[in-house]
Amino acid sequence: MYHVAVYFDVQPERRQDFINAAIKDGRDSGANEPGTLRFELIQDENNENRFYLNEGYESAEAFDIHANGQYFAEFFAEIGSYVEGPTWLLRGNRVEA
Repeated sequence: MYHVAVYFDVQPERRQDFINAAIKDGRDSGANEPGTLRFELIQDENNENRFYLNEGYESAEAFDIHANGQYFAEFFAEIGSYVEGPTWLLRGNRVEA
């Protein structure tokens, strides 16, 4: 499984807008992009304006399909004016024993 994790710092007055946009992106991607396996939105416990996306894909190619797709584009078009990020935390394949 290919994993990506990023965070965004969101303007306080736009927190709910960001949440709505991220949930929509995850829902639509999960429903319509077969390689999308997991899409989690996590709010930082110490900074209510920081949100993490923790995502899992069948492969790096499946992530590339997502990153070049409609839902990704719509998400960034919506959030671009009120967030800082994404800041990448990780990209890579899970190591299996």
